[in-house]
Amino acid sequence: MNERYVNKRISALDAQRVAHEIAFGPIIFQVSRLMVKFGIFGLLMKTDEGLTQKEVSVKTGLSEYAAQVLLESSLTIGTVLYNDGKYRISKIGWFLENDPMVKSNMNFNQDVNYKGMFHLEESLLKGKPEGLKELGNWSTLYEGLASMDPKVRESWFGFDHYYSDNSFDEVLPVIFASRPSSVLDIGGNTGIWALRCVGYDPGVQVTVMDLPQQIGLMDKNIYGKPGAERIHGIACDILDSSSKIPEGFDIIWMSQFLDCFPEDKVSDILAKVVDGISRDSDVYILETIWDRQKYDTASFDLTQTSVYFTAIANGNSKMFFSDDLFAMIRKSGLTISSVRDGIGLGHSLIHCVLK
Repeated sequence: MNERYVNKRISALDAQRVAHEIAFGPIIFQVSRLMVKFGIFGLLMKTDEGLTQKEVSVKTGLSEYAAQVLLESSLTIGTVLYNDGKYRISKIGWFLENDPMVKSNMNFNQDVNYKGMFHLEESLLKGKPEGLKELGNWSTLYEGLASMDPKVRESWFGFDHYYSDNSFDEVLPVIFASRPSSVLDIGGNTGIWALRCVGYDPGVQVTVMDLPQQIGLMDKNIYGKPGAERIHGIACDILDSSSKIPEGFDIIWMSQFLDCFPEDKVSDILAKVVDGISRDSDVYILETIWDRQKYDTASFDLTQTSVYFTAIANGNSKMFFSDDLFAMIRKSGLTISSVRDGIGLGHSLIHCVLK
């Protein structure tokens, strides 16, 4: 934290440039998105010599006016270069075109966040996801996942799964080192982790505990797939005061789950976990913790994702700061046995046991 954020050296001219980029942020985003969608970056990648404005127009089917507006904007954004009447792609443009993480983030922001962010101010003041009304009439986004517009749902799951799925190969050997016979996946969503578990260990039984709508999605997703007969569902609202964590599981697994709740609810959930486990149980929490990232870009992405929770998802949760999460874990009656950072695309695996 001190090395990165206490004293960032930047010239006044560069600082002014960044300030202007922020002021024009929505336009920069949409121009760059359309440079990808219309295939202009892709065309420029295929030529070392570059293309003229007219050639871009002809190859994309855009009018010369449209091509000119996009190219000149992109030139000053820094995503294309210009020499002797021809445009070429820059390094920034290359990442926009080719980096799967950038693509996932861009689709997520366009389809899930863009319109709703207009309501961020209301969300901050009211503590409710006021931007969610741009997607549907639900109190939280999770209630609407099963029924929302398919394109929005695809971008949401693409974002969610892109980050979590890239961690699974690394954590499976850790989780199954103790040879568990049963795993409870709290907040298991569409059952992707459950499928990976039954595929990894032919004897394990996995139970997914989630909202009724999510269990419905999970049942559809796992149907007919290898090991699906060893995956079970419990439809439950974990925030309901009457809900309990069922006993008897060797492993309690929570992946990108606790960050969906405010601190008081996280404490309640962890307390229920403590009530439902024994001395022989292991609790594993997989989270992207913004201050434990190796690279500043990862921390940037995560703290901006916190704003999505504020305006769209639920109005009151965020990506964790490590001190906050660890304090809640310890207060619940759990001991942190180990923390492994740098898993997948920036996850931390927190292993907990009863005190």
